[in-house]
This record gives sequence, C-alpha cells and structure tokens, in this order.
Amino acid sequence: MSSRFWQALYVALLFCLGGAALPAQEPLSLRQAIDLALRENPQGTISRADEKDASVAASMARTQLLPQLNFTEDISRGDDPVYAFGSRLRQRQFTQADFALNALNRPQPIGNFSSRFSGSWIAFDSFKTQREIRRADLFKQSAHSASNATDQQIVLHVVSAYQQVLYAQRQIDVAQHEQQTAAALLASVEDRVKAGLAVESDQMSAAVNMAARKEEQIAAQGELELAWAELRDAMGMLDLQASALKPIEAHAFTQMALDQELATAARMRPDLMALGQAQQGQAVAVSAARSGFGPRVSAYGNWEEDRGSLSNAGGNNWVAGVQISVDILPLGKRAQLSRESAGKQRINAQLTLSQQQTRLQVNRAHIHRQTASLQLDTAHAAMDQAAESLRIVKNRYGAGLATITDLLRSEDAERQSQSNYWHAVYGNAMAYAELLYATGTLTADAAEELQ
Repeated sequence: MSSRFWQALYVALLFCLGGAALPAQEPLSLRQAIDLALRENPQGTISRADEKDASVAASMARTQLLPQLNFTEDISRGDDPVYAFGSRLRQRQFTQADFALNALNRPQPIGNFSSRFSGSWIAFDSFKTQREIRRADLFKQSAHSASNATDQQIVLHVVSAYQQVLYAQRQIDVAQHEQQTAAALLASVEDRVKAGLAVESDQMSAAVNMAARKEEQIAAQGELELAWAELRDAMGMLDLQASALKPIEAHAFTQMALDQELATAARMRPDLMALGQAQQGQAVAVSAARSGFGPRVSAYGNWEEDRGSLSNAGGNNWVAGVQISVDILPLGKRAQLSRESAGKQRINAQLTLSQQQTRLQVNRAHIHRQTASLQLDTAHAAMDQAAESLRIVKNRYGAGLATITDLLRSEDAERQSQSNYWHAVYGNAMAYAELLYATGTLTADAAEELQ
C-alpha cells in the first residue's frame, strides 16, 4: 500500500483517540427542550401570572363573606359649640357650669382623643356575594385551562423548531455526501481526460457540479443556523449553544378515525375548556348582577372611648344595629346588568366560533396526517429507485456507455430524492404533532413519541 494510506490511517487513529479522551456531550433531547421551554418561555410566564391573578381574585371574592372590622384613633381640638358640647358629653366630664349660656355659645377650645372600633357584616344581599364567588371560581378554572392551552402552543413551537434543526442536520449530511461524491467524480473525470477516455467538457461539467454542491452545503449550513435561532426563540433561551442532536428518523405513528379525533378534541382541547368555563362564569355574573336589585341586610356595631388627653380617663359608648336597604333607583345596576349580558353574548359567540375552527383544524390535520404518511412511503420508494438508477448509470459511464450529462442528471435525481425523503420524514412528524395539537393532546409526554 502507498505511504499516503498509512499516513491517513495514522491521522484517523489520532483523531479517534483524541476524541475518546474528551467527555462526550449529551445531545439535547426533545423532552429536555420542551421542559426548558415550559420553564423559560415568556409566554408561559405570562400565562402562569394570569392564572395566579385569577386565583387571587377567587380568594378576594370570599372575603366579602367575612365581617369588616376597623380601628380608628382620632385626635382633634376646637371650639365649635356642637363639637365642644358633644366632646365633653362623650368624655363624661359634663358639669352644671357647662350649661351657662356663655359657655354654650362661646366654649373654650377642647381637645378629644377618640379610640374607636367599628365593624359591619353583610348578612344577606340576595345571594349576590355567593354568585360572585362562584363566578371567580369558574374564571380561575378558565385561567388554568388557558394556561394549559398556552403550554401546548409552546410545545408545538418547540417541536416544530426542533424538527427543523433535525431536518437541517440531515440536509447538511446529504450536502456533504454529495460534495464528496462530486469531488470523487471530478477526480475520476480528470483521470479519464488524462487517459483520453473523456473530453475536457466532461471535466468542466464535473467542476461546475462540484461548485454547485459547495453552494448547497453553504446554504444548508445557513438553514441549520436559522433553525437553531428558531429553537432558541421557542425555548426562550437565547444563549443556548448549538450542538449535534440525535439524527431525525422516520416513525410510523398511530392513526384514528376522524370521528374519534373530533370527539377527542371536543373533550380535551384546553382552549375550548377555558371558553366553556368562562361561559359558565359569565352566566353566573349575569345572575349576580340581577341579585344587585334585591334587598340587602347588614349588621353594624361601634364602640368608642373619648378622653381629654392620652393619660386621662374618659367615657365610652357603643352602638349596634341592623340595616335593611333597597335601591329604588338602580340605574347603575341596570347598566351593569346590560354589560354582563353583552359579555355573555360575546363569550357564547367566541365559544361557537372556536368550536367551528377546532373542527376545521382537526379535519385539516387529519388529512395532512394521511397525506404525509403516503408521501413518506412514496419518497422512500423514490429514493431507493434513484439510488439504483444512479448505480446503473455510474456503471454505464465507467464502461463508456453513458455521457457525463446522464451521470450528473442521475446524481441530481438521487440527491433530490434524498432531500425529498428527509423532508417527508420531517413533514410526517410535524403532521402528527399538529394533529395532537388540534385534538388537545400535545403534552410533553406525548411529544416524546416524535423523538
């Protein structure tokens, strides 16, 4: 064997030994990418904040059932006759001299230190508070379902970007293989030209083919960088380092009947759940607005201590009572009822529209899923046929029975068939992911099937 062979073998061994000494970097899996995205993506943070806000609103609604208790410390001084008379009376310091006309009309300034506890409790408000609590609970459930819908959107975005990276990696592999093939063809043609078995135009055609393959590899590298940028954006991690991922592979996914998928979507879609819960909550809001027209019964109480100074003793008093009130001119409450009724109509229409769009999405995803599966089978068969055709043309060209144009055309067909096959693999995975999303079942666990 030639010395070049032994040199190449020596370099390859050094590379392998050096590579073995380095710690292997674990490739980023699809599940890891999804978990990171659900934690880091700003959309998820926003949806969780909305869910927390709805939870706090539900807790606040319950506080209306509790009594209200307040403490007030009031320090005042003045010579207003009514104020002076009342302050002395509350301080239990009223004397016979205070009845003098001059003292009543022109009292000396007096100070008052008042400590007051006051409380109130709504005993009955025509069930308005209970309905507002029910409304808040339903909107809390709606916010949770909306957060789940946002998570599924994030998962779909990550799956799409991740699959694009895998497809771009395969395109680079194909481009590198085709460049190596073009380089080998160019070397072979050069040898044939030197041996007088081919003309110089064949060498020029092989050189042009070599340049085209280099351009394709550069374009494939750019597509890979763009795919990584999309993945970083989907994960919400702009500083994520690019690495070699596990190569894309063809999968055979399960198929269901369209009726089953429609039923699953109607039962599992989190956005439909959110609208359905919001619809119930808005209906309760309308009932709560109607309750505002009913009577209101509340209890109240007040205990007060008044002193001439902080250190002096004083008097104390208390008042308690029950109040029944009815709004006899409820113009504002009528406007509120109209507003809540309009909100109910809007949510009803939104739910109907979303149900229609969901059916269309499931139908479209079902058809795309079937089409992608058939395209994958066809692309695989076409790739095998193109590889066999290229093998035959290479043999014919080597025997002088075919032109370089025939050979380049066969290589173009074989290269295109590989690109079509990996695009079909990517399309089949994305069609399945979109079907899972349309039926509301695209969770982090379900997405692992796409790896």
